[in-house]
Amino acid sequence: MLPEAFIAQLQELLPDEWAELRDAIEGSEPSVSVRVNVRRGAAVPPGSERVPWCADAFYCTQRPAFTFDPDLHSGRYYVQDASSMFIHHVLRHLAGSEPVCCLDLCAAPGGKTTAALDALPAGSLVVANEIVPQRARVLADNVVRWGNPCAVVTSAAPKAFAPLTGAFHIVAADVPCSGEGMMRKDDEAARQWTPALVEECAARQRPIVADVWNALRPGGLFVYSTCTYNRQENELMVEHIAATFGAEPVAVDIDTAWGIQPAIGSALPAYRFMPHRTRGEGLFMAVLRKPADHSPAAHGRQPDPGKPGGRARRTPPGSTTAQATAASAAQWLDCPDLYAVIQQGDLVQAVPRQWLPLVQQLRAATTVLHSGIALATARGHKLIPDHCLALSSARRGDAFAQCDVDYPTALRYLRGEAIAVDAPRGHVLITHRGAPLGWVNNLGNRANNLYPKPLRILSTHTPTTQPTVL
Repeated sequence: MLPEAFIAQLQELLPDEWAELRDAIEGSEPSVSVRVNVRRGAAVPPGSERVPWCADAFYCTQRPAFTFDPDLHSGRYYVQDASSMFIHHVLRHLAGSEPVCCLDLCAAPGGKTTAALDALPAGSLVVANEIVPQRARVLADNVVRWGNPCAVVTSAAPKAFAPLTGAFHIVAADVPCSGEGMMRKDDEAARQWTPALVEECAARQRPIVADVWNALRPGGLFVYSTCTYNRQENELMVEHIAATFGAEPVAVDIDTAWGIQPAIGSALPAYRFMPHRTRGEGLFMAVLRKPADHSPAAHGRQPDPGKPGGRARRTPPGSTTAQATAASAAQWLDCPDLYAVIQQGDLVQAVPRQWLPLVQQLRAATTVLHSGIALATARGHKLIPDHCLALSSARRGDAFAQCDVDYPTALRYLRGEAIAVDAPRGHVLITHRGAPLGWVNNLGNRANNLYPKPLRILSTHTPTTQPTVL
């Protein structure tokens, strides 16, 4: 049951439609939708109903057992609420044609991050941040699974980005909110809701925006979103941002047939997703442009992340032999010259050279959990290829032997069990239906399963057939 105070709020918010929205929340089932990864060669299945505002996404006719689908683990698709996919449409139409740097400030579990990676111009960098460490690790796993090399995952409070003056062309903030839009799919969202929670969340959102505003470059775009319905956290918050920082609201072209509703009680352009009108959960989104100011004070002295950095040292410190060993890992990539190879401890990484100055600033200001491509772990003069490399779309296709496995074998592999491979000795990439899953070390008489323990399927249940998604 929805709280009485929440019903009263709906009546005030939507005098003519509140009952329809209430009935949709209480009496209808949430939709199930997925967004495909075109970098994996995935495509929307023929005949599927597409998500109107995201061409690479579709609605599932039922909710399959995603855990037991190797295609999910290989990053061929991402399960995401359709309303949240609107960020793909916004960025695709507003970001322009040149590479940009985007900060996804409150990014876990990764749906909007992976959508941004697909929507932005080729070569763009997405910095995905999550303040809660456990959620940040989940975010990093999902970003790695998606395979785009132009991503960084950080864990920091919003104020940590304030010193990065003008570093980002776009900042997307899906701010913590009262969660009214999740009440249909999450009973806890309804149980915990109170008018006081709304006020508490609104009070928390204002400093979040203020803390990160300096990191947005003049003329840059600020994408504000919540998963709630009330005006305090939505229209009134956007009006506060516009008034406080002199930001200009930006309109996004949409099709009226999509059922997206405009702002309530305000003339500003905003986009409301409500389940009695759109097929998805509750969402609010608005875009603002930071005033253009070309004075030196506005830009600070930070390197321009939109231009290629200097010639960074491509090999790690240490002996000449160790440097050469680490640098050789770059040859596992399709275009090694696009990356700077760096080594932190035993981890050898490839960072897009264009964005290396910004990545270095992020390492100084935040906790970086992932950047670019983790290539390998150095063990003396040997390199153990990293799981991130296995899933990276930048990995050279012929760099390693591969073994494509059937569905039962893929499940055994994803559980961390031993499997037999018909391949040369050494590190072998295990694939399913041509998409990467991870590594084994083939010793000849047996193969050591190198699939990361934190990612393994724990359930022993084995479906007779693979869940039908793609």
